[in-house]
Amino acid sequence: MTALRRADLDPDPLRQLERWRYEAAEAGVDTTLAALATASAAGRPSVRMVLVKGLEDGVLRFFTNYESRKAVELAENPLAALLFHWPGRQIRVEGAVERLPEAESDAYFDDRPPGSRLSAAVSPQSRPVASRAELEAAVEALRERHPDGGVPRPASWGGLRLAPDTYEFWQHDRHRMHDRFRYTSADGGWLVERLGP
Repeated sequence: MTALRRADLDPDPLRQLERWRYEAAEAGVDTTLAALATASAAGRPSVRMVLVKGLEDGVLRFFTNYESRKAVELAENPLAALLFHWPGRQIRVEGAVERLPEAESDAYFDDRPPGSRLSAAVSPQSRPVASRAELEAAVEALRERHPDGGVPRPASWGGLRLAPDTYEFWQHDRHRMHDRFRYTSADGGWLVERLGP
């Protein structure tokens, strides 16, 4: 890769993210995967992979069980960080998180494949279960009640939106002179600074 210059960057970090996402997708990379870092009210951190399913309106959307560890931590401490990692590049995004409106969660849930809706509806995500067989039996019981696959979205499942106030774009250099640029929200716009590698 050639060196990344300030002039190469879009003044809008979401458009810059979309540009890099498009280039990664053209190379065959699944660009929906991101690591999501959260922390409890006591400051204990945790991280896991999530699927980022939307980048519209200046926010990043993902979906989960609201009783999962990540959702509980976000209810206690509504700040999070996402990390996209693609060959030779990474993008860090930080900001506040809140629930999506129910209509958006309903629309996304209804678009999921039937098997995914069934699994989401029965899973006590992040909590102990007796066995896989118990989960499979719960899925089958729900499938019998909804043979058409029209499983309603459980109230305990839905979307979250991260509203970024900081982005960092990192690009690899073989001599370790990596290019790093940070966008920080400032006065209704974005302050862009080069960072040391």
